[in-house]
Amino acid sequence: MARREIGLRLNGSNRRIEVEDQVLLIDLVRSLGLVGTKLSCDTQVCGACTVLLDGRPVSSCTTLAIEADGRAVETIEGLADAGAPGRAPKLHPLQQAFIDRFAFQCGYCTPGMIMAAKALLDERPHPDAAAIQHWMEGNICRCTGYQTIVEAVLDAADRSRRLP
Repeated sequence: MARREIGLRLNGSNRRIEVEDQVLLIDLVRSLGLVGTKLSCDTQVCGACTVLLDGRPVSSCTTLAIEADGRAVETIEGLADAGAPGRAPKLHPLQQAFIDRFAFQCGYCTPGMIMAAKALLDERPHPDAAAIQHWMEGNICRCTGYQTIVEAVLDAADRSRRLP
């Protein structure tokens, strides 16, 4: 099996990592302790493994790690602001909105949902409910019924609008 060194920006930090050519991006990020990204369908259908690659949502279960060479990868762990030592991290407005709106039950799909929603808000900061529903079609949740997810994304958009 061929191995190569890749360089990527992972959650804001530059990393050089040696990987085998066939290693998937989900396996790479999880091997680095970033276990928020979940493997579910393993076929690019459910969205649980969604991460951002250069700001765009991708299914990390079907993306090779070598495709991230020279690119930026953001996982759910990269959203919260770590803050000062000894202080609790400050959650991203999407993370806080999902909590406040009870937009998850089991939580397995939540990291992928939040990452997909972040890409939407980065592209369209003020979406309406229909735009959110359309954008999130690639993310499946078996628990919530989706309405609270849409409400959380709308809430996060509103919170972001009010930030300085």
